[in-house]
Amino acid sequence: MAIILTESEAKALLQKVLSYSKADECEVNILGEERGNLRYARNEVSTSGSLINQNLQVQSAFGKKVGVATIDEFSDESIEKVVRRSEELARLAPENPEYVGVLEPQTYLKSNGFFESTAGVNPAYRADAVAKSLDLTRTQNMTAAGFLENQKGYSAMMNSKGLFAYYPSTSVNFSLTVRTPDGKGSGYVAKGYSDVAKLDTAAATKIAIQKSKGSVDAKALEPGKYTVILEPTAAAVLLENIFFNLDARSADEGRSFLSKAGGKSKLNEKIVDERVNIYSDPTHPDLPASPWAGDGQAANKINWIEKGVVKNLVYSRYWAQKNNVKPVPFPTNVIMAGGTASMEELIKSTQRGILVTKLWYIREVDPQTLLLTGLTRDGTFYIENGVIKHPIKNFRFNESPVIMLNNLETLGKPERVVSTESNSNYLIPPMKIREFTFSSLSDAV
Repeated sequence: MAIILTESEAKALLQKVLSYSKADECEVNILGEERGNLRYARNEVSTSGSLINQNLQVQSAFGKKVGVATIDEFSDESIEKVVRRSEELARLAPENPEYVGVLEPQTYLKSNGFFESTAGVNPAYRADAVAKSLDLTRTQNMTAAGFLENQKGYSAMMNSKGLFAYYPSTSVNFSLTVRTPDGKGSGYVAKGYSDVAKLDTAAATKIAIQKSKGSVDAKALEPGKYTVILEPTAAAVLLENIFFNLDARSADEGRSFLSKAGGKSKLNEKIVDERVNIYSDPTHPDLPASPWAGDGQAANKINWIEKGVVKNLVYSRYWAQKNNVKPVPFPTNVIMAGGTASMEELIKSTQRGILVTKLWYIREVDPQTLLLTGLTRDGTFYIENGVIKHPIKNFRFNESPVIMLNNLETLGKPERVVSTESNSNYLIPPMKIREFTFSSLSDAV
């Protein structure tokens, strides 16, 4: 059997799995994927890898007693065995008071996230793409370390009430750090796409080389509050902490930055600048995503923050039932709308500020305010009178993305970025922020 199943093949397999079920309710998830990668360091390829994965998960329920079992073999004998195992576990399990049963069939949006161009990527393609990057760094006597990974796969599910969902997808991620020969300059770039035809490793490498050369002889600047321009790669690792925490239950229970006294949340309240619009749309051509989530709920276009106001929160089916509202699944993609300014225009309009390429080592300090700490790296520059004057030593920052989005000056054009913390892809604009807090210096490059 092929690893990547077509919709009809997935449907037939799921029907077969369900035919073995003797439980009150049964839900089956399958996934199959093929990945390939090429890793390089010190201007030499170090590893070439491939991964093939297939997985079948069966959830059986007797009343509110639920059991889950997984397997990675799809023979008839293995399938029956995993169904029986999930039923045995369900009978042994205590009742789950939050189990709400399987969903009725749903209607899904049409999302195209599978590209034949990406599905056809092979080791020769990866070698050629990395060679284009290495040619540039070797020729310019720079030192490169990078990672190129491509993926094609699908996920599908079916339950005993007749719900069926299927979604195939492809992706390619490329990340690169370039250092000067003496190790005193460092530059970074990351690109992610569904369609590999959009990936230009040479153009990306030139960005990292330019940042690396430009970051030599960095000068120390006093820590304090500065106007910053965050490139999308830097902004993403802060903003995703908002995205991950749009949960109604944690807000209602007082555990979140969206909590209010008396067991209430900040739903329908303005929490950030009115130019902030954050939404999900699985059909977005630049960030296609699964049109279904979790236990088969339809992932539709939804506004999370509109004109600075919290418009929707994630409601699990249990929490929605308890609060007599409609369930809202966790998003399958997140997009922040932007403005029209280019990066050049953002810099040109800045009297005195700091350009940040990348933030890393992000840690939560206070979940109630979403205060985070972390470090700049791989290209941090001082801007004066609309031009980049010189590189500066890296800083530790202490800042909340919520406060940051209240100190918004300008938004640029959104672009697809890869989070260096979670590896998730988003559409995020570059942004200029006032009063961003840098708390101390860091000697790292």
